[in-house]
Amino acid sequence: MQPAQHADFHQLDGLQRIRRVWSLAWPTVVTMTSYTLMQFVDSLMVSQLGGLELAAQGNGGVWAWTAMAFLYGVITIVNTFVSQCVGRGESQRAAGYAWCGIWFAVFSWGILLLPMAIWGLPIAFGAMGHERALMELETSYGRVLLLGAAVSLAGKAITNFFFGIGRPKVITISAIAGNIVNVIGNYVLIYGEAGLPALGLPGVPGVSPMGVQGAAIATVIGTCVETAIPAFVFLGPQLARQYGTRSAWRIDVGGIRDLMRVGWPASVQQGNEMVCWAIFMTVLVGRFGTEHLAAGWIVLRYMHLSFMPAVGFSVATTTLVGQFIGAREPDLAAKAAHTSLWMGVVYMSIWGALMMLFREPMVRIFLGANGGGSDVERIVAIGSSVMILAAVFQAFDGIGIVYFGALRGAGDTLWPGLVTAGLSWTLIVGGGWGCAVAFPQWGSWGPWAGTTFYIIALGSALAWRFERGAWRSIRLQMTARGAVEGAATERETAL
Repeated sequence: MQPAQHADFHQLDGLQRIRRVWSLAWPTVVTMTSYTLMQFVDSLMVSQLGGLELAAQGNGGVWAWTAMAFLYGVITIVNTFVSQCVGRGESQRAAGYAWCGIWFAVFSWGILLLPMAIWGLPIAFGAMGHERALMELETSYGRVLLLGAAVSLAGKAITNFFFGIGRPKVITISAIAGNIVNVIGNYVLIYGEAGLPALGLPGVPGVSPMGVQGAAIATVIGTCVETAIPAFVFLGPQLARQYGTRSAWRIDVGGIRDLMRVGWPASVQQGNEMVCWAIFMTVLVGRFGTEHLAAGWIVLRYMHLSFMPAVGFSVATTTLVGQFIGAREPDLAAKAAHTSLWMGVVYMSIWGALMMLFREPMVRIFLGANGGGSDVERIVAIGSSVMILAAVFQAFDGIGIVYFGALRGAGDTLWPGLVTAGLSWTLIVGGGWGCAVAFPQWGSWGPWAGTTFYIIALGSALAWRFERGAWRSIRLQMTARGAVEGAATERETAL
């Protein structure tokens, strides 16, 4: 949405505002759904190998993504900076933020993620006391993801540039292409020449089956395709003329430092939440055995399918709020946020109903090629009971996701980050551990109950924060080099 379109947003009725928000949101929703489908397909295809492999893929993936989440938190702030530049009519400054994000991605990968891939994962999984077969599989999966993370992180910076300038369709096309490559790569590398006889599917002659590790390699290849397409457009002649994307490549240490200074609360929020989810699944749920782990990862994959499109609404909200704040129109920013909120909550409520009504067949889809033995029936029973809790908190999850995007668009990142960190450690880890110890007869249902309280509490807290309106007084000042100079009302943000 360009500055010239700001004024007429006041004149639109509710349905027209929904259409306006949807026109920006739908490519982002498709993109986020596509990202989630990549992980969902990975799990679905790996699950045909057995419950142990499914648990290993989930554990390895969650700890790899946890490490990346701290860095993603900083990189996603590129959207805020770029959208506010667009709102001010200062397009030539926008590309500098993307390049700061790219250089931050490369440096942080070499300093943090590469050592973790080589040494950190084996030590971490060994300390969790997992059985040896599980530990070897989850380490190999997570290691491949971390080795390929430099491309994923740099691609995220470019992605947020396109979100910020209001051109998410480029990312949608790249995400769809990446998923197609991922599915093909999964089949070739997971099953190889063995194929999938249980489903009547032939193998690929001359290719040795790689199992769980093959799924990780296919994901990295798909991610490279996702990154290559927007990178080509980013460096193309049109954006080079309009935004100076080719000339802004030089390393700006001050810009990177300022990006980190404003983005660290989002980093704390995303990173801490992922750490708590990782502990929740691999330690708290994992203490009840492989069957509980497999069932939990099945439910989480459906949760990802439900909330990632809502994350698309959140990203669109960040862009709209950022542009309206840049144009000094906070009332329009609030209207855009409320429109996105209703769209996100309605969508996730529908998912909650589906989870409640079809919980058993949804779980059983992941176990179709494994027969109907007692282990399979046990996983189905556990997963179905956990799915009830997931259905309960869907609407609250939608509230929290959209409001977080709205606050981020306004530059209000400190308070949400600290609250998310506090609640996640208190309720996901503390509450989950307390339920696991006090009520062991509940099995993994106990830790999931703690997570339910967390999502309800977080959604309520973020709603209160946005409606209180402290974000209206935040001003991100940008220097000539394209970096953030500071927030004039930083003290207000922390209240």
